[in-house]
Amino acid sequence: MTKTVTAYAAFERGGPVRPWSYEQRDARPHDVRFEVMYCGVCHTDLHSIGPWGRSYPLVPGHEMVGRVIETGPAVTGFGEGDLVAVGPVVDSCRECPPCQAGLETMCLTVATSAYDAEDRHGDGITRGGFAETVICDERFVYAVPGGLDPAAVAPLLCAGSTVYAPLKQWDAGPGKTVGIVGIGGLGHLGVKMARALGSHVVAFTTSAAKADDALALGAHEVVISSDPEQMADQSNRFDLLLDTVPAVHPMTPLVQALATGGTLCSVGMPDTFDVAPFALVLGRKSIAGAGAGGTAENREMLEFCVRHGITADIELIGRKDINTALDRLAANDVKYRFVIDLTA
Repeated sequence: MTKTVTAYAAFERGGPVRPWSYEQRDARPHDVRFEVMYCGVCHTDLHSIGPWGRSYPLVPGHEMVGRVIETGPAVTGFGEGDLVAVGPVVDSCRECPPCQAGLETMCLTVATSAYDAEDRHGDGITRGGFAETVICDERFVYAVPGGLDPAAVAPLLCAGSTVYAPLKQWDAGPGKTVGIVGIGGLGHLGVKMARALGSHVVAFTTSAAKADDALALGAHEVVISSDPEQMADQSNRFDLLLDTVPAVHPMTPLVQALATGGTLCSVGMPDTFDVAPFALVLGRKSIAGAGAGGTAENREMLEFCVRHGITADIELIGRKDINTALDRLAANDVKYRFVIDLTA
């Protein structure tokens, strides 16, 4: 049956979020409905409220953890009271090669986003986790492992997945030198995960004030990327550079830091890549992009995080603080991920 849900929505492009109620659809046979306990605040939420938004009112939020309150009759993997999580993707075609391989985020017909997307079954626009409850097909619902703080697990479903998938894709591990560029919501998890995978980890930051923090997160070394001399010392060194910076920035010095055959993978989604093509030619170097992982990678990522005790470093906020958090996030004033406590 439909459910009236109280949520926090943006009503205009670039506007603040405020309370709003809407009718959440009926559960389909494979659906799980859960009460949202915690929801991370991502840069994507800022972009979606702003230039990326398509339909308003828009309910953001795609890093969700909560408890199951209803399951459809065909659901087999979850029951009432289970602690679950949902990330940025809530549906896909299920039929194309990426979907068949558990890489639904790469669905050739474009995966259905957790919010501001057309429901594939004609049930209107998807709504995100800044809300009392969320409903989602069980294929895209993840069991939250025991032993981890549920609030700090929420950002793993986007930020954690976005760094884990490329680290695995490009074989980060023992004997590899991996650089993490930018120590923020994605970068701090990149440092933790690359270290846990066994890589030699170097953190790149423009802020000398973050050096001690980066070492505490697990980096073996820190490079101040705004220092030309320090950058010159990194030439031909890295097997993989994971670039988490969302703003346009010079990438040529980073490419020059790659070893022969190395890869610079951008996950920060800057508007353009600022790189000299000739830098790629010298050493057969590559520049690539990546986003959040699919269902198979996300389940593997959560198991990995349990084994290594990895969660996000968070600032837990209340509902009344959402707009302040969005403003602070826009100013890069967070260490390292805001999470909304929807239980209070």
